[in-house]
Amino acid sequence: MNARKSGGSIAILLFLLIPVLLLGKDPRITVNVAKTTAEISPEMYGIFFEDINFGADGGLYAELVKNRSFEFDRPLRGWQVLKKDGAVGRVLVLRDDANRPRNPRVAHLKIENGGAGFGLVNEGFRGIGVKEGAKYDFSIEAKKVDGGITGITLKLVNDAGQTLAEGRVGGFEDGWKTYTCELTATASEAKARLELWFEGAGELQIDMVSLFPRDTWKGRKNGLRKDIVQLLADMKPGFLRFPGGCIVEGFDLSQRYQWKNTIGPVNERVQNINRWNFEFRHRYTPDYYQSYGLGYYEFFLLSEDLGAEPMPILTCGMACQFNTGELVPMDQLEEYVQDALDLIEFANGPADSKWGKVRAEMGHPEPFNMKMIGIGNEQWGPQYIERYKVFAKALKDKYPDIQLIAATGSDASIFPNGAEEIAYLWEQWRQLNPEFVDEHFYRQPDWFIENTGWYDQYPRKGPELFVGEYASQSVGVASPDNRNIWKCALYEAAFMTGMERNADLVRMTCYAPLLAHEDAWQWRPDMIWFDNLKAYGSANYQVQRLFSLNPGTHLLTAKVSDAPALDDKKAGLHASATLDKNAGEVIVKVVNATATPLSTEIDLKGAGKVGKNARMILLTSPSLDDENTIDHPEKIVPTTSSVSISGSKFQQQFAPYSLTILRIPVSTK
Repeated sequence: MNARKSGGSIAILLFLLIPVLLLGKDPRITVNVAKTTAEISPEMYGIFFEDINFGADGGLYAELVKNRSFEFDRPLRGWQVLKKDGAVGRVLVLRDDANRPRNPRVAHLKIENGGAGFGLVNEGFRGIGVKEGAKYDFSIEAKKVDGGITGITLKLVNDAGQTLAEGRVGGFEDGWKTYTCELTATASEAKARLELWFEGAGELQIDMVSLFPRDTWKGRKNGLRKDIVQLLADMKPGFLRFPGGCIVEGFDLSQRYQWKNTIGPVNERVQNINRWNFEFRHRYTPDYYQSYGLGYYEFFLLSEDLGAEPMPILTCGMACQFNTGELVPMDQLEEYVQDALDLIEFANGPADSKWGKVRAEMGHPEPFNMKMIGIGNEQWGPQYIERYKVFAKALKDKYPDIQLIAATGSDASIFPNGAEEIAYLWEQWRQLNPEFVDEHFYRQPDWFIENTGWYDQYPRKGPELFVGEYASQSVGVASPDNRNIWKCALYEAAFMTGMERNADLVRMTCYAPLLAHEDAWQWRPDMIWFDNLKAYGSANYQVQRLFSLNPGTHLLTAKVSDAPALDDKKAGLHASATLDKNAGEVIVKVVNATATPLSTEIDLKGAGKVGKNARMILLTSPSLDDENTIDHPEKIVPTTSSVSISGSKFQQQFAPYSLTILRIPVSTK
């Protein structure tokens, strides 16, 4: 080969290699530290509670007895009569509307012969979880009617019939009275049962049969399950949205969530069927009801405990449009509007106001200082707009500072004519100008990583955004086969960098649903899972927690260049950046969705002095199919380490399939 020919071949080879070399170029993240573009809302990352998946009764609310007041559709659902040799008797259910109008049913026992034992057993919520050495408070309301039933022996037993704890109450009187005792468990058991053995013969009425762990959140008597609340507290959420969700609306208006039925003495709260009771054929759950032991007062108290802004969502006179779509006539809407006005007074009114007094009598004389309220959940159509207008006028006339949250229906991909309906609603909201508009997204993982720029082009004039429900569905919406796999969490993290980059517009976000019982769920995926003894955060929880703990105070512009591509729709590297003025740190959140490590240049443009030691928080797993489980709850958890920084421009390697948060000490010029 002569020199000219050889040189020409080399030139051609180099020319052909240029695209390959460019594709192999290290990606770059450029952060403009010199200029902040918006303040990060203190409520940017919050939590959304809905009583689905046994999230309240059987979950967050620590009551261990199911159907404690015999108010289910079948009054003895969850209960069975026990008879040993020679026992003769029966259990009747009486309804006493005159004396017990809000909790009318009672169990009437007629025992002719106690024999070797006559009793009742309660199965709990897929069993009763008890822990060795733990104390439990039993209580029962009882009234002697006739004869000589002298006492009740209580036993917590396992499947083998072994007694795990025992106690007794007695001395029954002619009028209603509450009787209590303490039980101490001698062993741990996730699926115990509570047995009540009646001593003697005669007639006795009972109601409000209750068993609570002594060790509740903040030690409150008859309170919340400590381990679940701790997982919420560990997130330091900016807000708590409650009580839903579709549960607000009800299957029909008779089943809607009525907040006034959830306050006051627990034995006077009006029980209601849970609308998730029969929603899904794959998880038909006829024993799912709402005792409202976890009611509006407890929600406000929990918000205060968590340091989170309370965000109640109220019915607007429309039942769930995925079910009946039942409407209250416009000329009968006043009751619903008054409920909203009364709720604001309950939360914020002085202790001598009508509803403020109720709050004070429940133990909280100081106002809860609620700032925002949602009107409707996933409503759409002109019928929603006309009802919203009535609510907005009444609430703003009396409480001009209250912030209103309006809906855009559900995810456009899953409700009828979703895109057109949402476009119509946005046209209305830009005229009516509520403070926030709520958008929901339940889609497969690829959508989330393909749409990290979803909010880049949204108009900046008009309402701000609340992304009030979103979750990546590994199989499909409402599929019972969905899992909380790492791919879903990682791709959500990429989407979250996009929301954070638009934090001037997107002011609040939360994943949904929040809680799920391992043995009693209706919907998956979910952020926190639990059984009767343990609770853990999914990979999605870990992502949400890291964003919530590292929000920063001010938004910085972050641009990713030369990102590798997963395919023609998905980039493999995503980032956002904020400034934490209180800590003097730049916070850079980076998602590497590729299967390889990425050496990346980070350029902190406009930075003054950059500290040499940064903190790196890493969340990763080797397989996108990995997930946390009840048996392996910490398969995917963050690790924290120190990294050395060489200056305002430095190289950083990001692990495969990872979310990395860098907290870099920086002084701005």
